[in-house]
Amino acid sequence: MSDDEQTGKLERRGFLKLGGTAAVISAAQAALPSGAFAAGSGPEVKGAKLGFIALTDAAPLIVAMELGLFARYGMPDVQVLKQASWAATRDNLVLGADGGGIDGAHILTPMPYLLTLGAIGKATPMSILARLNVNGQAISVEKEYLNAKADLNAAKMKGIIAKRKAMGNKITMAMTFPGGTHDMWLRYWLAAGGIDPDKDLELITVPPPQMVANMKANTMEAFCVGEPWNDQLVAQGVGYTAVSTGQMWMNHPEKSFAMRSDWVAAHPKAAIALTAAVIEAQRWCDNPANTVKLATIIGGRDWLKVPVTDIQDRLAGNFNMGDGRVFKNAPFKMKFWASSASFPWKSHELWFLTENQRWGKLPLTLNKGAVIAKVNRSDIWRKAAMVARVPAAQIPRGESRGPEKFFDGKIFDPGNPAAYLKSLAIKRV
Repeated sequence: MSDDEQTGKLERRGFLKLGGTAAVISAAQAALPSGAFAAGSGPEVKGAKLGFIALTDAAPLIVAMELGLFARYGMPDVQVLKQASWAATRDNLVLGADGGGIDGAHILTPMPYLLTLGAIGKATPMSILARLNVNGQAISVEKEYLNAKADLNAAKMKGIIAKRKAMGNKITMAMTFPGGTHDMWLRYWLAAGGIDPDKDLELITVPPPQMVANMKANTMEAFCVGEPWNDQLVAQGVGYTAVSTGQMWMNHPEKSFAMRSDWVAAHPKAAIALTAAVIEAQRWCDNPANTVKLATIIGGRDWLKVPVTDIQDRLAGNFNMGDGRVFKNAPFKMKFWASSASFPWKSHELWFLTENQRWGKLPLTLNKGAVIAKVNRSDIWRKAAMVARVPAAQIPRGESRGPEKFFDGKIFDPGNPAAYLKSLAIKRV
């Protein structure tokens, strides 16, 4: 069986859309289990060390900690520890908690695959237990591009880029980790506009909390990062948001909750308990009645340490892009539970692997179906959803969300990744 035939099975499996979010949250708040497991069958351990980066989409881990959900599911000794960068997250996952690092993390969805494959350092098998969110990232640019009206169409930047290069200036843009989600979004946006991200400019890596400061210092012309840093850039008058990533691919996958695979193998019940707590937190986060409280919690000094206003507006779907465009209750806002946000669709992870192949970061010979079978633990998510009392009708039956359409008209069919790659004009393969 070929790789495309194997991964093609993903597309042919059905799924159910999640619905009735408000009712689910109401019921869950009224009937949360005081003990998620029967007596004598609880988690093997009481704690775990989990990493997070200062980003709005770390909210499910932060909320699970702040609201005592980890404890409620039998894990009272969980620690949620701030990481300085995605590189630090990688290094600490390689170390593991026993080596002074961490057991799991809020993480860029491709990273567990890159770690498992040894593509970004020492091979460290990882398991994705849940998706943490969809949407909620953005590409922001410096003020000079205002005249060009750069937005969803990156081609509008070509004139300024050509002028700067003719003057001998280097064009620099930033993302947060090579091969990660922000790298993929920035590359896709540029390439769709006819700009080669490897030949026409230089991409550099900057940790999320340092993006605004680096833009102020004229380190780069544009960056791709998660919220709240794009909103903060606008609030401080440093630049504007060209595009929110949900405009490029509506309800696209973003961060994941992942653990070291050896930890999961040694503590299978604890893995389910952690995931159940995260699922419960995601439902709480997606309740509009909790938006202000959520922004207040995660903006605190122990977490993101930013003004609540830098988080709250875009979290609620209200986008001031900084160039005169304003969106109210935008459908492309960050979601934690709605639109199947929590379920780790295997078809989405297939896209990330394919896109990394597009840019030469993974070999074309990679058996994508085989590595997805190792890394993706949707089985744990399903068990955790039952523990968290998610109604059966809201638990997807399949592993694929089906074909995905991007803003430039390109289609990714999980049944035929090769056709998607062939359709792309700018690529390294």
